[in-house]
Amino acid sequence: MKAAPFEYSRPADIDEACALLAADDGARVIAGGQTLVPMMAMRLARPTRLIDIARIAELSYIRDDGDMLSFGSGTRQCLMERDTLVRTRLPLMACAIPHIGHAATRARGTIGGSLAHADPAAELALVAVTLDATLHYKTKDESGELPARDFFIGPTITALPMGACLSAVRFPVWQGKVGVGFHEVNARASDFAFASAAAQVELADDGTAKRIAIAVGAIADVPLRLDAAEAQLTGTTLSPEAVREAVRAALADIETVADLHASAEYRRRVAATLAARAVADARAHALGGRHAR
Repeated sequence: MKAAPFEYSRPADIDEACALLAADDGARVIAGGQTLVPMMAMRLARPTRLIDIARIAELSYIRDDGDMLSFGSGTRQCLMERDTLVRTRLPLMACAIPHIGHAATRARGTIGGSLAHADPAAELALVAVTLDATLHYKTKDESGELPARDFFIGPTITALPMGACLSAVRFPVWQGKVGVGFHEVNARASDFAFASAAAQVELADDGTAKRIAIAVGAIADVPLRLDAAEAQLTGTTLSPEAVREAVRAALADIETVADLHASAEYRRRVAATLAARAVADARAHALGGRHAR
C-alpha cells in the first residue's frame, strides 16, 4: 500500500515546527521516520501534514551538564551508540542501544522519536523510566517538562500536550561505584522484545546497595519501575536469592499483557528472570567487571 495524501513542511527551527503543529490538528512530527513511515504505508496513520524536524540543528546534540547528560530530541541513535560521553557517563544507555532494531534503524531513528512513539517494548523508554529521565517539550506558547514515569500513559499514548514537540531529554548521571545491566528476550535479535529488564546499582564501600533502580519493559502497557523491590534490596548485598524474591514479589501484582507472541504468565516469569540477571550484572559491573551487552 501507499500512504494517503499529505502536505509536507520542513521548518527552520522548533518554534516554526510548533506553529505548524498548532495550525493543523492532523499534523505529525517526523524525524527518522522509522515507525511513522511504515504505519503510513499501511494506512494505520493518516497525517494531514508531516512536519520534518530532522534537519533542525538545535535539536541534535549530546551535552554534559554536570549531574545530567542532555540529548536534543532529534539526536540520532547511531550517534548516541558511538558517543564517548554516553559510554562513560550513561553506561545503561550504552548497554541498551545495541538492542534497538538494526544498524540501519539506529542510523535514522532518534531518541525523541522513540520516546514520543511510546512503544512499551522500546529500549529507550525503559532506560528513561529506569533512570528518572526528564522530557522537555515546547508548544507554540510555552515550554514544559515531564518526568519519564508520568510521560508514558499507555501503548503509543503519552502525556505530551496537544501541539507539543519534544525538544530535549535529560538523564541524571549517577556518581560513585556504579554498575548497570540490561537484558531482553525476543524471537530474533533486533526484533521487538517480549520482555526486558534494566538495572543500575550504586554500591557503598562495604559492598551493599547504596542506591538501586530496576525496571521492566514489554510486559505491560508502559515500562515499569519495581519500586517495592528497590526498597527491599537497598542496603543489602544483593544476593541472588534476595534479588529473585524481591523481584518476584514486586511483579506479583502487575497486570501483564498477552498477545500472539507470548502469554501473560510467560512474560511475568521471564521478566523476573531478566530483572534478576540485570541486577546481578549491575553488581558485577560496579565491582569492576564488564556489563553485559
